[in-house]
Amino acid sequence: METPTLARQLARYAHGLRYEDLPAQTIHEVKRRFIDTLGCAMGAISGEPGRIARTLAQTVSSTIPATVIGTTRESSPEWAAFSNGVHFRYLDYNDTYLSKEPAHPSDNIAAVLAAGEPAGAHGRDLILATVLAYEIQCRLCDACSIRARGWDHVTYGSFSTSLAAGKLLGLGEGQLVHAQGLAGTPNNAVRQTRVGELSMWKGCAFANASRNGVFAARLARAGLTGPAPIFEGQMGFQAEVSGEFELDVDSFGGGPRAEAELPFMIDRTYIKFWPAEYHSQSAIDAALQLRPEIGPVADIASITIHSFDAAVDIIGGEPEKWRPKSRETADHSLPYCVAVALADGQVWLEQFDESRFTDERLLDLVAKVAVLRDSDLSARYPEGIPNRVTVLTKSGAEHVREVTFPRGHARNRMTDQEVEKKFRALAAPVLPESRIVEALDRLWNLDTQSRIGDVLKLFAVI
Repeated sequence: METPTLARQLARYAHGLRYEDLPAQTIHEVKRRFIDTLGCAMGAISGEPGRIARTLAQTVSSTIPATVIGTTRESSPEWAAFSNGVHFRYLDYNDTYLSKEPAHPSDNIAAVLAAGEPAGAHGRDLILATVLAYEIQCRLCDACSIRARGWDHVTYGSFSTSLAAGKLLGLGEGQLVHAQGLAGTPNNAVRQTRVGELSMWKGCAFANASRNGVFAARLARAGLTGPAPIFEGQMGFQAEVSGEFELDVDSFGGGPRAEAELPFMIDRTYIKFWPAEYHSQSAIDAALQLRPEIGPVADIASITIHSFDAAVDIIGGEPEKWRPKSRETADHSLPYCVAVALADGQVWLEQFDESRFTDERLLDLVAKVAVLRDSDLSARYPEGIPNRVTVLTKSGAEHVREVTFPRGHARNRMTDQEVEKKFRALAAPVLPESRIVEALDRLWNLDTQSRIGDVLKLFAVI
C-alpha cells in the first residue's frame, strides 16, 4: 500500500482527534494558556503595533464577524486573527517551545479564536483545536530547524493554524489537505524578521500566519483546491524550505504510539516568567539571584555570560544587542536583559520602555557585558536553557550563578496562582477588578463556555 503524503497523514490526524482523547491535565493546561495569552494581550494594549492592527481591523466588516480583542468591535475572521495575534505576541511574554526550531505556540490561539467564534464553537471545540495546533507546530519544530536555512519559525504556523482553523470549520480530511497546501505554499517567512535591529514586524509575523491559516481553511471549505503534495512535491516545502525530515504521526498525542506520560505537546511547553525572549530567562534569573550579593551596580567591573549556541545566535551575537534602538531589539538582547536585571532588580514592562533602553548610564553597564559560547552549555540545550552569569566587581570579588531551568520552564512550572498573578498584573492597568474576576472564572471553566465572544468582550478596553 502506498504511504499517504504527510499532508494526508496530518489531515487524518486532525480530522480524527477528539475531545475525549485529551487527558484532564492537557485540558487544564489549555486553560492556563488562554489565561496567560489573554493577559499578554491586555499588557499590549498601549503598544503601537496593537493600535495599528486594531485600527485597520475595525475598518473591515463581515457577515461572519469575530471579536477584535481590546474593543467592543468585530471584524472579519482574518483581520481578527491578525489583530489579536499582534496583541498576544507584542510583549514577547507568551509561551515558548524549544527544540530544533524554537516557537511561541500560543500564537496559534489567535487563529483558534478567529475561526471558532463565528463558527459558534463551544469551549471544548476551542480546547481541542488549541491542542491540535500545539501538536502540529511543536512536532514540526522537533523534526527540523528551518531557521538554519534562513526561514522564520512562523512558517510552521501555516500548517498548525490552517489545520486548527479547519478543524473548527468542520473540514473533511480532503479539505484539510487542501488547506495545508493553500497555507503552506504562499506563506514562507524569511528570517530577516529576527536579525539585526528588530522592527515592529517581529511581533506581527505569526499574527500574519494566523490570518493566512484562517484564510486558507475558509478557502478550502468553499471548495478551493491547493497545491499538492505540499511537503514532498518536486518544488514543495521540503525541497525549497526545510530540507527532508520525517514525522511519525502515529506518535502524536492521542495516536497509537503516543507516549504514556505527557502525550500532548502543549504539556511540554513553557510559560514565561519575564517579558523577554525565552533564551534569556535563565540569565535573567541568575542575574536577579546575584543582585543582592554585588552591591551598587557602579561597583561592577565586568559581566560575563557563558551561554549556549542558540542564545548567542539569536540574542547575543549582534552589535545591535548592545545598543538597542527598539523595544523589539531590547527584549531580544541577552546583554541588555542581564544588565537591566542587575540595575533595576526586576524585569517588567517598564524595563523595555524607550526611556529605559536608551538610558546612557544603563548602556554603560550593558557595554561591560561579554557573551561567550560554551560548548558544555550548548550540549544541554534544548532540554534546558543553561546560562552562567559571572559578575566581577572593582574590588576583585567574583560572583557566579548558573541557572538551567528558570521559573516557568516545563521542569520548573509556574503554579496556577502564579499564572493568575501574571494575568492580573497585566490586566489590572486596563480592566476593572470585576471583569478580571469574571474573565478568570470563565477561562478556568472554558470547557463549559458556549459563546467565546461573550468572554472576549470582557477584554474590551477601547
